[in-house]
Amino acid sequence: MTQNHPNITIATKWFEAFNEHNLEKLLALYHDEAQHYSPKLKIRKPETNGMVSGKLALRAWWQDAFDRLPTLSYTPSTLTANEARIFMEYTRKVDGEPDMLVAEVLEIKDGIIVASRVYHG
Repeated sequence: MTQNHPNITIATKWFEAFNEHNLEKLLALYHDEAQHYSPKLKIRKPETNGMVSGKLALRAWWQDAFDRLPTLSYTPSTLTANEARIFMEYTRKVDGEPDMLVAEVLEIKDGIIVASRVYHG
């Protein structure tokens, strides 16, 4: 594993799109049937058990987050990658809320995200 791996570019684009709240740029990084797991998703939408699949579901989830939390941003601290995945550590920031340490794993296949899994500290 290395922090200079070509897949780091995907993570860099991911943070840029997320912090711009640019859904089109963000979704362009994902496979049409990508899966996403998040503890926050499990809390806000218990019927999902924390997992959504496909770009329509990802769009709805992130649009809701951007609408509810207009100051939401992520500050990366560590990015590590190999051919199959990117491990990202970052700080979640929202005005009026305490910062939250987050780890996320992006699974990559043929240069596109096929799954992501979020862990909160």
